[in-house]
Amino acid sequence: MNAKIDGRLAGKVAIVSGGAGGCGAAASELFAAQGAKVAIIDRDGDAADTLASRLRDAGLQAIGLQADVSKQPDVRNAVDAAHKQYGNADILFNHAGTLIVKPFLDIEESEWDWLMGVNVKSMFLMTKAVLPQMLEKGRGSIVCTSSISAVFATPGEVLYDATKGACQMFARAIAVEYRDRGIRCNALAPGFIRTPHGMRELKDLQAMGVDATEAAIAVQQGRLCEPSEVAAAALFLASDESSFVNGTQLFVDNCFSAV
Repeated sequence: MNAKIDGRLAGKVAIVSGGAGGCGAAASELFAAQGAKVAIIDRDGDAADTLASRLRDAGLQAIGLQADVSKQPDVRNAVDAAHKQYGNADILFNHAGTLIVKPFLDIEESEWDWLMGVNVKSMFLMTKAVLPQMLEKGRGSIVCTSSISAVFATPGEVLYDATKGACQMFARAIAVEYRDRGIRCNALAPGFIRTPHGMRELKDLQAMGVDATEAAIAVQQGRLCEPSEVAAAALFLASDESSFVNGTQLFVDNCFSAV
């Protein structure tokens, strides 16, 4: 973990969607280490349970919950279970997401609907389920995982880019609508990351003839981003340290978006 462990989330309740793998798992671990009670929601329920059990063995507070967060009944059940265990949430990290790398004309309507569901509808459903708890408390921080792909297009990623653009604007619009009721909402925009998801993306792009080797990525952002670095940025946005940061998109890309 890159972030200093100083208990900055002590007494807070955090919900992490897509929290059992990659950057989501890194965030679940970091939030718990910082003192939060963490509800790890993931489509892979076994992975969520395993991570939560490991955190509890380390003396931290976490539960694992299985849910397909693109489906409202699953979301309701998971959020209700988290609320029953820990009470009203202070933090929601909308991290669940995936990608499709494919020539635009080969994309099927079903694929469009599926990826929009996983990457965008999930944020709608999770936020709608959790936001009332935050409003009851009069405060809350929502972090939504977007991407450099919200701003920088890549061949073969028309659908993925469109979903991430929607994630960015979703976060901004929630922030504007609920700022005066104590709610902050920000988007996190990582560059290329060293996760199974990220490595598959590079492999699929290369298969389409895109120069997406690690060497090529190094020219754009120095090196691949590590999951712990995304988690540390999510921690900043989730914590009171960022109390006057609202409606923004934080790039975690080591200058990819600056050149």
